[in-house]
Amino acid sequence: MPNYRRAWHPGGTYFFTVNLLERRHNNLLVRHIDLLRDAVREVRARHPFEIHAWVVLPEHLHCIIALPEGDHDFAVRWRRIKAIFSKSLPREELLSATRLRRGERGIWQRRYWEHLIRDEQDYAAHMDYVHINPLKHGLVKQVSDWPYSTFHRLVTQAVYPADWAGGLDETLSYNA
Repeated sequence: MPNYRRAWHPGGTYFFTVNLLERRHNNLLVRHIDLLRDAVREVRARHPFEIHAWVVLPEHLHCIIALPEGDHDFAVRWRRIKAIFSKSLPREELLSATRLRRGERGIWQRRYWEHLIRDEQDYAAHMDYVHINPLKHGLVKQVSDWPYSTFHRLVTQAVYPADWAGGLDETLSYNA
């Protein structure tokens, strides 16, 4: 197995992108949003982490989470979230011979993208990236229209104005 380089930083704040295996014409995550929320809740109860930002799109998600002081094991969290969510779904997906042999479901890509947040500027850019994503993918005309996002909670906390990112032509700290 390849030795993937991961940034293991105890108590770190991380940005993640996690994708479904079949991304084309797939709305599994939003169609089963409550099952995904349940999986995240269950994992947080056993392996705490703080959610700074989260957006669920039809076939992938982005988030920023912070691990508790001294804890660097984000991998166990993602393994458990993926497993709990997958086990809660009916077995309808087509499986490759490799996945059958390994006893895997054909729901998630095996890997995910992780990035250790370095400083306040990096944090702000990734916060904007998470929340602009539904607009970037053409799912809505303004960020506030997407229901599966922490954007709404952050508006109530005065982190973002309610009319933030009404369209991609606005000036943002987001860099495409």
